Amino acid sequence: MLEIVVDEIRGDCPVHDEGDKIFVDGPEIDLDRTDAVCTHALQTILHYTTALENGVSPVKLGLSKKDEGTAYLQCVDPGKEYTDGGTAIFRCEIR
Repeated sequence: MLEIVVDEIRGDCPVHDEGDKIFVDGPEIDLDRTDAVCTHALQTILHYTTALENGVSPVKLGLSKKDEGTAYLQCVDPGKEYTDGGTAIFRCEIR
């Protein structure tokens, strides 16, 4: 299972607040425990969930510098200079 936490928001995110959580268990998003899901961020998150849940190293994937239990991802919104939105940085903990 993956616990994905909104670690930081740069700019204005219309969906997430810092500290929001998303829980992914295999092919399922646990909607009862998840605070919010942004479709813009979902494409990035889902790209890595299977690999991370199956033990692929976040360091080898280039998603962390040294922590084998944590990956960092961000949504695709480039933020203020280009859009009215913002970029959410997600910390993905492998449970």
